[in-house]
Amino acid sequence: MSFIKEINRRRTFGIISHPDAGKTTLTEKLLLFGGAIQEAGAVKSNKIKKGATSDFMEIERQRGISVATSVLAFEYNGIKINILDTPGHKDFAEDTFRTLTAVDSVIVVIDVAKGVEEQTEKLVEVCRMRNIPMIVFINKMDREGKDAFDLLDEIEQKLGLSVVPLSFPIGMGYDFKGIYNIWEKNVNLFSGDSRKDIEETIEISDLSSSELDQLVGEKAANTLREEIELVEGIYPGFNKEDYLNGKQQPVFFGSALNNFGVRELLDCFIEIAPKPRPKQSEERLVKPEENEFSGFVFKIHANMDPNHRNRLAFIKIVSGEFKRNTPYLHVRHNKKLKFSSPNAFFAEKKEIVDISYPGDIVGLQDTGSFKIGDTLTEGEILNYKGVPSFSPEHFRYINNADPMKAKQLYKGIDQLMDEGVAQLFTLDFNGRKVIGTVGALQYEVIQYRLEHEYGAKCTYENLNVHKACWVETNNPKSEEFKEFLRVKQRFLARDKRNQLVFLADSMFTLQMTQQKYPSITFHMTSEFE
Repeated sequence: MSFIKEINRRRTFGIISHPDAGKTTLTEKLLLFGGAIQEAGAVKSNKIKKGATSDFMEIERQRGISVATSVLAFEYNGIKINILDTPGHKDFAEDTFRTLTAVDSVIVVIDVAKGVEEQTEKLVEVCRMRNIPMIVFINKMDREGKDAFDLLDEIEQKLGLSVVPLSFPIGMGYDFKGIYNIWEKNVNLFSGDSRKDIEETIEISDLSSSELDQLVGEKAANTLREEIELVEGIYPGFNKEDYLNGKQQPVFFGSALNNFGVRELLDCFIEIAPKPRPKQSEERLVKPEENEFSGFVFKIHANMDPNHRNRLAFIKIVSGEFKRNTPYLHVRHNKKLKFSSPNAFFAEKKEIVDISYPGDIVGLQDTGSFKIGDTLTEGEILNYKGVPSFSPEHFRYINNADPMKAKQLYKGIDQLMDEGVAQLFTLDFNGRKVIGTVGALQYEVIQYRLEHEYGAKCTYENLNVHKACWVETNNPKSEEFKEFLRVKQRFLARDKRNQLVFLADSMFTLQMTQQKYPSITFHMTSEFE
């Protein structure tokens, strides 16, 4: 198969939503259609010990939430699909923002009963900023929830999207009869039997035919006819160009848990979703069909396999072919590296691949040479625009609870910080370590992983810090800067890259400091070059 053909048959997308809207369940069902798994595990049910394929960290199974982005790939109808399942929990939003740099399109999952939730708003905003094409999937139609039209309005208003329903529910909750697929003009009846893997669809080209009455009953049929007429009256027709430019968002209804409406979503997705897209680097725009390989690290995961303590760097291939055992330039270190066992993924199952194409995600064994945002190329100096570190919201001292295990603790902290789980600051005046996170739940995850993956125990101590600000000065030798360093020495720290950080204990302190030292700039993100 030619290189261009390989690019054109790839679709790389992320699934985003509020926690509990059913992202992970939807991922499972998509894999089921790809024939990748025989039986999908429900995230909630404790009876089945199987657990969801994409939640492979022990803590995720215990809590029924996803805390790390997992990468899954499968084939469906000749199309190679790469899914990035992201954590919905807002404490892990940074991981999700980073993942969005590596996808070409997005599926937004919305819970029919809860509608648009705050976390969804934040994530969709990031997608809109980058004009990422989005498809909306309204999940849990087999439960009572909001009226379909109300939901569509809410999505338009709260998320600022312009929606086009491509399928429409017949009833809902207790009266849920099925879905009319506007895209393919057929009806999919809901039997409520989750044992049936894949539902049969019935072709109905004309909604006014009496066949519809026989299938769903006269009352439901008449309601559907009125609703579809309304849909056609209110919403514009689907326009692929607008969708690809992020100006229009198709909507599907279904129930991922019952595997219902998922095939419609998938069939339409592979037809309209974008193939790998060009990506902007600081130097130039890089197109997928270029011959020279380039790619960037968007995620690092330590201990994918608890037995081997290994670290994997996830690389999104932007252009050219990535070949096994070929030396590539690590741009930041300016040295050549080669990889003997690049992995393709299926949650925790990995396969070694000889050649990968743009759009694919490859996992490389990492001994600590990669950071998030690093670029690999065949020799050209390229730097892809990464996602900066944001100022954390929570700060705590981290203390070693077991003096015998100091080495393990520092190694563990070091590796987890490379993963981007949280940020580490070292105080200048006494060398104490401070961990800053976006959400409080991360402290639990860090503590849990330090103990279970590195055999180190830690305790935390509260620290009153309002914001961490990166310090920039034009003249490091000036009297003003020296005075700032002397007066504020107790509040100064270094981040992992040894950049100077000022830990302000309140908004007021920060404003006063800015007024007192006008030549110094304080930044809320780490990338301000």
